[in-house]
Amino acid sequence: MRIDKFLKTARIIKRRTLAKEACDGGRVLINGKTAKAGTEVQVGDVIEIIFGEKPMKIRAEKLLEHTVKDEYKEMYTIIS
Repeated sequence: MRIDKFLKTARIIKRRTLAKEACDGGRVLINGKTAKAGTEVQVGDVIEIIFGEKPMKIRAEKLLEHTVKDEYKEMYTIIS
């Protein structure tokens, strides 16, 4: 699954276009490497998103194409 779609489906970033802009702006890292919007995410990858002064680090647990209200919480675990 593409990183921009993962961030949108997991409801970390509200819109896919914003997720794409964050990736292309160098604010998203996968396993310590800068990720472009088309970079593939695998289960177990550590994703770091830099929101202003507060970086968020998560681990991908599930890859779901579509989610319902509470299902998105199963897609990732917050590390820090």
